[in-house]
Amino acid sequence: MSFTIESKTKVSLGVVPTHLKFVGGLVPDENGKLPRGDDGQLLIVSNMSKLCAESPVRIDCCQVPYFQGVDDGDVADLVNGLKALNLEVHLILMVGGADPMNPADEDAVVQMLVAGLTAAKQHAIANVSSTSVEEWMKAGATRKEGADFDAAVAQNIKVHTRAVREAGLEGSPVKAWHIEFLRGGEFQTFTDVGRCWKFVKGANDELGSTFFKVLVDAAHCGDSSLNIPENEALIAEIAAAGGLGIFHASSKTTRGCLSTDDGWIGALLTACAKTGCLEIAFVEVFHHEDPALQALRDLDPGHGLDTTDGRSYDQVVLDGLAEVGHRLNNLKLRGMQN
Repeated sequence: MSFTIESKTKVSLGVVPTHLKFVGGLVPDENGKLPRGDDGQLLIVSNMSKLCAESPVRIDCCQVPYFQGVDDGDVADLVNGLKALNLEVHLILMVGGADPMNPADEDAVVQMLVAGLTAAKQHAIANVSSTSVEEWMKAGATRKEGADFDAAVAQNIKVHTRAVREAGLEGSPVKAWHIEFLRGGEFQTFTDVGRCWKFVKGANDELGSTFFKVLVDAAHCGDSSLNIPENEALIAEIAAAGGLGIFHASSKTTRGCLSTDDGWIGALLTACAKTGCLEIAFVEVFHHEDPALQALRDLDPGHGLDTTDGRSYDQVVLDGLAEVGHRLNNLKLRGMQN
């Protein structure tokens, strides 16, 4: 298949299909079954087939959420369906209802993580990701500082390295676990790239490897308290230590069209590319009316803005792929990318 934008870099370019909405698109029902269309095909697979056919640049990979309790047959259909489109499959390990920083919740968190890691092993998935360092939008949560923050880092190291060992990942197809921090309000404690790096570095020191990586999401970086130069400096430090992972091209606050990013995607994609360590970049767009994300719209009305400018969400994603594809090629042209 020919593309109007020929990829000139070694960076794999992909999609996180959150534009389909969690409710009705990504989340399994009460029986663990994933959403399907009238034709019986999984919605994620049918949408990715459409995007692959229409994208001006080759799509290499797809990052999909994994929920504990999802039907094993549907997981197989999902993974095999995406692989049939010549897409590398990434799993996002979803954790909810337990606090990874609380020792009392350790067993519950480990159980959820091991379920996802086991699925990744079974389906020969090399890269998994998660936001599993803190409970999402936990009522009454406050920011941990000083000794309390150090204790939170230590507990997360214990939880995640325990999950690695209990899932038996040594020698398995799973090669990297990318950790994503979230913006303030979604999280209270792990809210910037430096705080995420504290955990990732400690977990890697515990394992004696660079298995854990920092997922650099331009949206969360933009919504954090650190400015662009501070993020750029940390990205360089993280990459030099072997800890740079996936890049998410996603717009701060709106999480919609990449044109609303206020410069963060371009700046941080360039910072990652300059290290020579960037291997994977995803375009991630959220639907502004997803029922599952009402809490985010309540947190910041900017999340609920319709940034499509008259386009379908599929077209917004395709436009994002074209933009990032051009950026990667031109970073290569200017000697800033492999």
